[in-house]
Amino acid sequence: MKKAHKISKEVKDQILERIKNEGISVYRAAEEHGVSTGTIYNWLSKGVSAQPTWTQLNKVKKENKMLLELVGELTMKLSSTKKKN
Repeated sequence: MKKAHKISKEVKDQILERIKNEGISVYRAAEEHGVSTGTIYNWLSKGVSAQPTWTQLNKVKKENKMLLELVGELTMKLSSTKKKN
């Protein structure tokens, strides 16, 4: 059985910051810092405490719609480029 070691708040915050803002995977963060993925998922779940507000939800819906439109445009451009070649 592995001996548990205490992770400092600073290191924990750094790991969570990298996952949330830099987009690194939980697996990669766990590997780099010598922490189990289960521990990191536990930290992440403790950070989720409330439902999003209507304003936040609407903002995400608008962003999603814009991204879907952009993907559609890029798909059309890629399709027309392939047809020319």
